[in-house]
Amino acid sequence: MSKTLLRLALGLSLGLAAAPALAKNPMVGGAPMYPSKTIVENAVNSKDHTTLVAAVKAAGLVDTLSGPGPFTVFAPTNAAFAKLPPGTVESLVQPQNKAQLTSILTYHVVPGTYTSKDLMALVKQGGGEATLKTAQGEPLTVTMARGGKGLVVTDAKGNTARVTIANVMQSNGVIHVINGVLMP
Repeated sequence: MSKTLLRLALGLSLGLAAAPALAKNPMVGGAPMYPSKTIVENAVNSKDHTTLVAAVKAAGLVDTLSGPGPFTVFAPTNAAFAKLPPGTVESLVQPQNKAQLTSILTYHVVPGTYTSKDLMALVKQGGGEATLKTAQGEPLTVTMARGGKGLVVTDAKGNTARVTIANVMQSNGVIHVINGVLMP
């Protein structure tokens, strides 16, 4: 083997050995989620989050959620928004309701990056529940789902949402897809 080929082979093997093993992000809404992109850059590609993306735009939160963060976002699906009383979403995205919409959306955002492993550790430390302060200012409570598989998020009104897809890593935080809309 020539010295050049030997150096190339050695360089490649060392380079691959030094590369960190990254867990592959799950697909969300039929779209790949790239850990090199921001929360907004990924969310716009999920066909399950078109209502959330429209709401984020209407609330003027695109720049915030595209910023450095880090953020943990509990992201309701279109089906979650569809469970709200008829006309709720249409009313919330009206300009005169921007403050209320912003309050609801920022209630789904927690400063910092909390993976499901981090959240489970906090639940364990908290004796079965963890309280997280949202960007909106009010708390969310996280508990383990029945049977110990998965996480449930409870809002200030006692409504619950289950994390259906966890640990969608972003360049500026993490998304946990949920099946309900949380209300402050």
